[in-house]
Amino acid sequence: MSKYAAPLLAILLIGASPKPEDLQSPDGIPGPPPVAGYLGDAAPDTTAILPPAPVAGTTRYQADRTMFLATRSMKDSPRWKLAEEDVFEWGIREELACAIGVELTNGNAPRTTMLLRRMRTDLHSSTTRPKDFYKRKRPFQVDEGEICEHADYLKTSPDYPSGHNTFGWGVGLVMAELVPDRATQILARARAFGESRMVCGVHNMSAVEAGRTNGSVVVAALHGVPQFRKDLEAAAKEIAAARKQGPAPDPAACAAEAELVAQSPYEGR
Repeated sequence: MSKYAAPLLAILLIGASPKPEDLQSPDGIPGPPPVAGYLGDAAPDTTAILPPAPVAGTTRYQADRTMFLATRSMKDSPRWKLAEEDVFEWGIREELACAIGVELTNGNAPRTTMLLRRMRTDLHSSTTRPKDFYKRKRPFQVDEGEICEHADYLKTSPDYPSGHNTFGWGVGLVMAELVPDRATQILARARAFGESRMVCGVHNMSAVEAGRTNGSVVVAALHGVPQFRKDLEAAAKEIAAARKQGPAPDPAACAAEAELVAQSPYEGR
């Protein structure tokens, strides 16, 4: 489990009072304090790029409901436990340790950390407009079923697109670029990180898929910013040094994680 997952789950599941370091973003999303992004007014309007959110009476809407109800059977399974670890959005950095080959921290990768923090601002901003435009209900607000987070924490933020997966997939794309020899493992783990939102029952399938598109759009735009490209170069050198210094993650734990990552919630559940 990510070192952040246990205290966060205590906040979400039993309503414990969060510490300042646990809830530092103004939108209530746990993680480090926000910093200025790269894009500013140049950010693309993803409302005009994403497909519209599904509405009642359409096949996409029904597919979302079917997926939510089917994946409730995953509760308390090992894949559900992985989804609980993936609740902490900023934890994607630690959750990619097996895929990258080393755990990145503020200590061994400070410039990479700042790159991700600046990206996070842009990726979060890209979800605000479509969420406010569509105001799509989350799946547990339509159908009854167990979820792995406290519902009150989520009800104020609409479903579509998934901001959690927008960030997770955006980080995955950038990490795959920075560590190309591990791109397959990185992107597989980033995909599973987003699918955990379906396993948890807190996002619809369409919202998760839109999050991948959303993250891809923003990362493409980021590559047009010279400072972003400069920071990418610095991060690549930093990660290469961290991988040489180690230590590498526990092989047995990584093998167990890989088995869970391979368990797709799309496969007939």
